[in-house]
Amino acid sequence: MLNGRTELHIFYRGSVTGDHYCEEVLLPHVCLFRGAIGPDFIFMDANARPHRTLAVEELLEREDITGMDWPAYSPDLNPIEHVWDALRRRIAARAYIIRRTPNNSNRC
Repeated sequence: MLNGRTELHIFYRGSVTGDHYCEEVLLPHVCLFRGAIGPDFIFMDANARPHRTLAVEELLEREDITGMDWPAYSPDLNPIEHVWDALRRRIAARAYIIRRTPNNSNRC
């Protein structure tokens, strides 16, 4: 634990499944971290599909880990979504329609 944070975990074997998430993140990191924080610990995740499997829900319940409710793939947990939104707005503000007139209809 570093200043109230765990180290970044990288999955090296295949895609992330609920079982991999339990084995590689929840058990070795989150359970240990919760023990260090105590009863005020609230767990936050991105609500991604591997985080919502039955195995994950059962482990969180069995370990008495309270989670924070977030909407699926919340932009608050994914800052790049704010960048994409700003880019879309700027592009939309600059968009214009090209109209054909008798003077430009056959020109390239």
